[in-house]
Amino acid sequence: MTILNLFKIGIGPSSSHTVGPMIIAKNFTTLIKEQNYFPNITRIKIELFGSLGTTGIGHQSDIAVLLGLLGEHPKTIDTNKIEEFILNIKNSLTIKLLNEKTINFSIKDDLILHQRKSLPFHPNGIKLSIYESKEELFSKIYYSIGGGEVLSEEEINNTFNKKDITLPYSFSNAKELLKQCKENKLTIAQVILENEKAYRDEKQTKESLLEIWKVMQTCVNNGLNSDGTLPGGLNVPKRAYKIYQKLKDKRTIDPLAFVDWINLYALAVNEENASGKRVVTAPTNGAAGIIPAVLHYIVNFLVNKEDKEKVIIDFLLTAGAIGLLYQRNASISGADVGCQGEVGVACSMAAGAMAEFLGGTIEQIENAAEIAMEHNLGLTCDPIGGLVQIPCIERNAMASMKAVNAARMALNGNGMHYVSLDLVIKTMYATGKDMQNKYKETSKGGLAVHYVEC
Repeated sequence: MTILNLFKIGIGPSSSHTVGPMIIAKNFTTLIKEQNYFPNITRIKIELFGSLGTTGIGHQSDIAVLLGLLGEHPKTIDTNKIEEFILNIKNSLTIKLLNEKTINFSIKDDLILHQRKSLPFHPNGIKLSIYESKEELFSKIYYSIGGGEVLSEEEINNTFNKKDITLPYSFSNAKELLKQCKENKLTIAQVILENEKAYRDEKQTKESLLEIWKVMQTCVNNGLNSDGTLPGGLNVPKRAYKIYQKLKDKRTIDPLAFVDWINLYALAVNEENASGKRVVTAPTNGAAGIIPAVLHYIVNFLVNKEDKEKVIIDFLLTAGAIGLLYQRNASISGADVGCQGEVGVACSMAAGAMAEFLGGTIEQIENAAEIAMEHNLGLTCDPIGGLVQIPCIERNAMASMKAVNAARMALNGNGMHYVSLDLVIKTMYATGKDMQNKYKETSKGGLAVHYVEC
């Protein structure tokens, strides 16, 4: 229940398909070293199942796993050296585990993407096995469950049955969160900040949130100043750079010009994500542009310089509170519940946080978050070519504006509404489970199929 599990610094293009697999591979390699298998290893085999198998190439899951085996981590890897690392593995037909133990390695034979096999717990499954000659020494199964969070097979029951850390203002749903706010006369941001003290002190939490914001700023700035074509084979041109050149010196009386800026910020982030650059999972990479886009609009156009730091922290705390509700009671994995679990959740988080910034009551904040998700229900995940580009990049821009609209609609009401946030979260999860698998990050349905047919 810490918001720093939602906001992670990593690399694109996917938190579940890139960040998670890299962490899994590093964790596994660290484990086998600790268990003294390094002297005997002659082969390592990695198998990707379910959504990882079907869209792993487009989401760079194969590259992520190799980087993890080398000992790289999503937060700290030098993104400029990724191509060099991978070329060295391909050309040498070897891999240096944790940059220590060199063994023979063939990407074709030792990195297997299963197109029609899945593992039972979650669509994003990975099995890693090590061998001495042809004898298997050890194997382990992991799951990448969304937003860069990972679980090993034996951790599943322990994770769901373990006793939670005691929080000063515990809540398991939106109704309980609002009750804690009312009874203790606290804002949602204040409740979360107090709860975060169970994990670290207040200063560390604020510093971490400001670090997250700094990475978001860098990501936007890099996207605004990066021209060219996105990688992956679709030859999708980057648009943020050209739009920025058009907007930055433009004087206009158009009252809706702010829409262009919000769209621009979202495009910039998701073009960086699609290029495999550094982003913040918010709460996933596929939805990484929505919260930064709305927050950049607020910071750049609506607040004074002296108020910015508090606004940023309160915005992320409020958004994080809403994200925790989805993570606890539903899913933030596109492979599990479709894009409603990624873009829909990010839209809901941004809407609630925007309502908080605009002075909304806790009821209006909850209403804004509910409106945003209510109108993302059923959103499918059908990326063309398995790439996080079409429709993902534009979808972030559209959801950013939907978040602003949801917040404004909520503030024009009194907080009373028929559908609660808890009910819409429950509905989202049920809808996702009913959704056919071909619409859940497999590239086997929807746009991914019809684009090929055309």
